Amino acid sequence: MESQARYHRPVKFSPDQFDHYPGGTSPEETTRAAHTSARLILDRGRASTDPSVTKRLVRFTDEFGLETVAQLWAQAAPITLPGSLWRIYALRGVIRKNPALISHYYQRGMHSNYAAYVLAGVASPPNAEEICTTVDAILAGAFTGEFDIALERFAAFCRVLSLGQDDVALGLRHGQLKMQADAPDETLQRFSPSEEVCSEAATRATRLRAGAKRLLNTAIELETSAAKWRASTLD
Repeated sequence: MESQARYHRPVKFSPDQFDHYPGGTSPEETTRAAHTSARLILDRGRASTDPSVTKRLVRFTDEFGLETVAQLWAQAAPITLPGSLWRIYALRGVIRKNPALISHYYQRGMHSNYAAYVLAGVASPPNAEEICTTVDAILAGAFTGEFDIALERFAAFCRVLSLGQDDVALGLRHGQLKMQADAPDETLQRFSPSEEVCSEAATRATRLRAGAKRLLNTAIELETSAAKWRASTLD
């Protein structure tokens, strides 16, 4: 991560691309490199008391691109140290690429699971800026605080997002709501849909529900990783 390191253009991800990025292609070497690099990066961050080191680790993918992290960790098993780090960096990348949309989903889901909303710790109202600030603070906590708590807060965040996407999908499926693609705050408007619009809404609802399921699975994986970290069995 020194200045001599080669710069990589940051890779942009959308919400439905999360959890679908391919990693390296050499299984044994990739696995070994993934575990070694994950441990080195986490240990470096947790051993340092310099805020600038923490800041650089949080913004690692801003400088070198999410692709760099994907090449290291995307193929790692979910409930491992590299698998967990990949999920939280990938989630951060999705959020920073789509903050208004993510904040909309978060607002739609936060009242359905108050415990998860409180644990995630996003200030109310959860606008785009608050979402980005909180996610960076949680990631920083992985290096400066309790790693298991950071994993659980990311898991809670995923649970709220999952509920929000499911809620939007339900409205679309019933033909009651239409998401305006050109509205920066993803304003929802009531309308009387045509058959074609209903079909498009149903297709989008299916994608949203699939994404919600992936987010829920990610939350469970991160929660399991947190428990294993506490038991000193997360490798």
